[in-house]
Amino acid sequence: MLVLGVETSCDETAVALYDSHRGLLGHRLYSQVDVHAEYGGVVPEIASRDHLRKLLPLIREVLDAEGLKRTAIGGIAYTAGPGLIGALLVGAAVARSLAWAWNIPSVAVHHMEGHLLAPLLEPEPPEFPFVALLVSGGHTLLVDVRGIGSYHVLGESLDDAAGEAFDKTAKLLGLGYPGGPALARLAEGGDAGRFHFPRPMTDRPGLDFSFSGLKTHALNALAALEGTPQDKADIACAFQEAVVDTLVSKCRRALRETGLGRLVVAGGVSANRTMRKKLQAMAESERCRVYFPRPEFCTDNGAMIAFAGCRRLLAGQCETSAIEARARWPMETLTGA
Repeated sequence: MLVLGVETSCDETAVALYDSHRGLLGHRLYSQVDVHAEYGGVVPEIASRDHLRKLLPLIREVLDAEGLKRTAIGGIAYTAGPGLIGALLVGAAVARSLAWAWNIPSVAVHHMEGHLLAPLLEPEPPEFPFVALLVSGGHTLLVDVRGIGSYHVLGESLDDAAGEAFDKTAKLLGLGYPGGPALARLAEGGDAGRFHFPRPMTDRPGLDFSFSGLKTHALNALAALEGTPQDKADIACAFQEAVVDTLVSKCRRALRETGLGRLVVAGGVSANRTMRKKLQAMAESERCRVYFPRPEFCTDNGAMIAFAGCRRLLAGQCETSAIEARARWPMETLTGA
């Protein structure tokens, strides 16, 4: 089955073609970073309008690039949540309308399930079961994954997600949008030993996260200094080390508690090089194996949606004619595929 995947959950318009026999055929992505940069963050109404402007041309582009006609498509998968409701509705309306016009099935895909399954697109994919760390701008989750649709959330952020904390701290430091990657670049020139930020909730049982307090530590550290470029680099480095060490500690705990030997790390923050290095070292010390998606599939993309949708369509799942989108959608409500 050839599946068209559509992703419009936030500020990136993405489409992809995934074939159940040949694998990923092609994908396209349009980022709205430049559109939102002057506002210092995503403006939902602008995001929705830009998705509406870009989505159909991207679909035509990916089909033309592969020399395919729409009659070759056997199903459509689209992100139905969680995310910005207006942006989600654009993708859902286009996907459902095309499915109805082309008389093919469509399926709603959970955005975080897409991220979770992204490493399965790699040449050496992980086998089930595994522990998944999903770490992005809007979510930080540890999940016990027994199969597609069989998810048990072990822990989650009680306040800011890790990526959100990165972005907010970057804004405190006067960095541009998107803040997370800018902070990571700044941290490369910082002195890791100058400041020591706490590792939140690592001194108590459980697998939940809390990152909002680290912003306060960054703000207080900056207020006590002159705010030179080196001061900011040192604060960025201390902040990043605290977030990464916290994630590594909780992943180690999750692997030990579940007894599983595989860790999947996905989501936008999974592209962070410091985190990858430290998680790899932790996995080796625990005699486990860690899996990451390639960098282009860490951030939002259509390939992960097309792949997840293909698996669900092949299992017989499809949507009614209703157009639905969900700003919030707990992963544990998903069923198997």
